[in-house]
Amino acid sequence: MVSDIPKEEVVKMTLATFKGGIHPPDKKTLSANSSITETRPPKIVVIPLSQHAGAPCKPVVSIGQEVKKGEMIGEPGGFVSAPVHASVSGKVVAIGEFMNAMGRMVNSVVIENNKKEEWTTLKDNPDYLNLSADELKEKIKAAGIVGLGGAAFPAAVKLSPPKEKPIDAVVINGAECEPYLTADYRLMLEKPKEIVEGLKILMKVLGVKKGYVGIENNKPDAVSKMKEAAQGESNIEILALEVKYPQGAEKMLIKAILGRAVPARGLPMDVGVVVQNVGTALAMYEASRFGKPLIERVVTVTGEGIKEPRNLMVRIGTKVSDLVEECGGFKTEVAKVIAGGPMMGFALSSLDVPVTKGTSGILVLPEEGVMHAEDYGPCIRCGRCIDVCPMGLMPSMLSVLSEKGHYEETKEYNLFDCFECGSCAFVCPSKRPIVQLVRLAKSMVKP
Repeated sequence: MVSDIPKEEVVKMTLATFKGGIHPPDKKTLSANSSITETRPPKIVVIPLSQHAGAPCKPVVSIGQEVKKGEMIGEPGGFVSAPVHASVSGKVVAIGEFMNAMGRMVNSVVIENNKKEEWTTLKDNPDYLNLSADELKEKIKAAGIVGLGGAAFPAAVKLSPPKEKPIDAVVINGAECEPYLTADYRLMLEKPKEIVEGLKILMKVLGVKKGYVGIENNKPDAVSKMKEAAQGESNIEILALEVKYPQGAEKMLIKAILGRAVPARGLPMDVGVVVQNVGTALAMYEASRFGKPLIERVVTVTGEGIKEPRNLMVRIGTKVSDLVEECGGFKTEVAKVIAGGPMMGFALSSLDVPVTKGTSGILVLPEEGVMHAEDYGPCIRCGRCIDVCPMGLMPSMLSVLSEKGHYEETKEYNLFDCFECGSCAFVCPSKRPIVQLVRLAKSMVKP
């Protein structure tokens, strides 16, 4: 009898989810109540010409040239690429290699802000939904939009699936399952109608009749706001998902919402689905309606080591050090500053690296309580990592083989099916750096 089951369990049973996963402390209360605010205009921006999956851009400006906000400064270098635009108005003072968040040197354009905030010509089009699918896709492509959930895959490429892979569903990812991060949550609270409009644009471009928005159930106010925004849209469904990491991973989201399993080494399009982040949907609306290129994004600056955790609207190319200063500086001695969240982010070696289109958060962790890599032990074959792996892999074997240098053998254990969510490392009693060992193996072998 349902009546014999506690109410909270009945609710839990109705929520969509996937097999495996973990429940790390979400730590979202640090910044969840911070409304999105614009940062002070940076004095200088360093805009990488490679901040997306695929071919880097080629610079189309020269040193000494004056540029305006929204002006293209890098043209795509191939089909899988996305243009890059100036996020401030001012003078180009350098073009050369600068370090990015991953520690790599990448070709970048440096612009000194003249504080005039002069925009390049934008065109308002209130009838954007009357444009053809090709016209909308061209606007999205010209705006340089990429996936803002972290993968930074060029959006226009996702919207051009091959004819043999028809799409019948679009999913907007509002799960934001990474601990600490609240950028997507705030967007859903503050700009729900614009996100729904972005979903409608996606549906028109792809010619599909059904759209979904998946949101973890620990954000009931966001679920409510999005349902209100989608009222009257019979072909759009807002779904509450079980709170479990990595619920926001594309393959997990598709399994939870549609019950479809993306095949090994496959893509969402293989099961007729396109997934985009809520921030990406907003950017698509702004590009289609106003012709606005992607020159800024919401970044959560948070963690126990920062004085004032906040959600900031940040110009692309702003240095991380500027964001730390904007949030009052460090509160205590800092162990790590991470670009992204604690599960899939990367520790920064310098605060002089720029925010890119894929930067969802800056996490500041204090020295107290942080374990360092040298503290890990050997694999004890407990199998916990196998139990929680959402992809059904054997992370223990992948890490042991990589540690011993047997990189080719890792392919026998489906190395490239791992999307590095970090669930295995979280539950490992030996605190092994499983994700880093997997990344090492991937770098040493060919797919």
